[in-house]
Amino acid sequence: MALCLHDPQAGYYSTQSGLGRDFITAPEISQVFGELLGLWAVHEWHALGAPSPFILAELGPGHGSLMCDALRAASRHADFMAAMQLWLVEASPKLRAVQKERLARFDPHHIDDWRALPEAPAITLANEFLDCLPARQFVRTGHGWAERVVGLDPSGGLCFGLAEPAGDEPREASEGAAGELDVQPALGEIAERLAAREAPFRALFIDYGPMTDPPGETLRAFLENEQVDPLADPGRADLTVDVDFARFSRLARARGLDVAGPVQQGALLRQLGIQARLDQLVAANPDEAQTIFHAVSRLVDPDAMGARFKAVCLSNPGLPAPAAFETGPG
Repeated sequence: MALCLHDPQAGYYSTQSGLGRDFITAPEISQVFGELLGLWAVHEWHALGAPSPFILAELGPGHGSLMCDALRAASRHADFMAAMQLWLVEASPKLRAVQKERLARFDPHHIDDWRALPEAPAITLANEFLDCLPARQFVRTGHGWAERVVGLDPSGGLCFGLAEPAGDEPREASEGAAGELDVQPALGEIAERLAAREAPFRALFIDYGPMTDPPGETLRAFLENEQVDPLADPGRADLTVDVDFARFSRLARARGLDVAGPVQQGALLRQLGIQARLDQLVAANPDEAQTIFHAVSRLVDPDAMGARFKAVCLSNPGLPAPAAFETGPG
């Protein structure tokens, strides 16, 4: 999965732009998503003590839609904008070029690895970033856990097989697990790196995956908005797995971080005032009311993205609870 997505010559993020062709994310559906997160960032900046300067970072910004909308909403807060240094974590050269053009007036700093974010007060937004982190797959057999690997079939084509697992991750993550399991090693590394930061921070992650139980085997490949065989065309299709939010939260708490959530995306957006913003947009654009309403409904409806997507916020210990996480998970 790491090779298919991140190989510098033939990997998906090196050669494809993806967004709008292979998959569509919440910021591409409605401007309201990014606007609300921008205002959330302003609120949380004050919760951090209004540090100046501070880093506003986005992991995997895609076409830059979320950040464009977020900063348009935040631009009314001059003190926030004056203190902000924009950092974008993007592995795709094509998407970097798009982001650089769309966000040029904010003078963004680009890096290709989240580990390179400098030590400073920070607010980080990560929408559909965790799902593309490489996963190891494990299968429960009559002899215990085996690891799914990729090999060659008799004709020389790619195929899946089973091997003895390296390390003990499946046992660590297997409580309540079904017969198959995805484990993303980077979840632990993210928690560890955040826990090592000395400056105050908030890190908001929004992605799809179950609230509590391990997600099982969820590896999928998408090409031109169609699900395809993950082994059929390596490097051309986007690969994704469901995020194990329970494990991510547990790993973060074990390292001393404060964890808010996970909550459903619909609940988060309602707490952030999506209904009021919807009413404003419809009043200002009555001829487009149906289109606006449909887009917002996709974000909050439990049968669309509202329940499938979850949000979790990680922070230094001792900070006030982040906005919109005060209620229950639903």
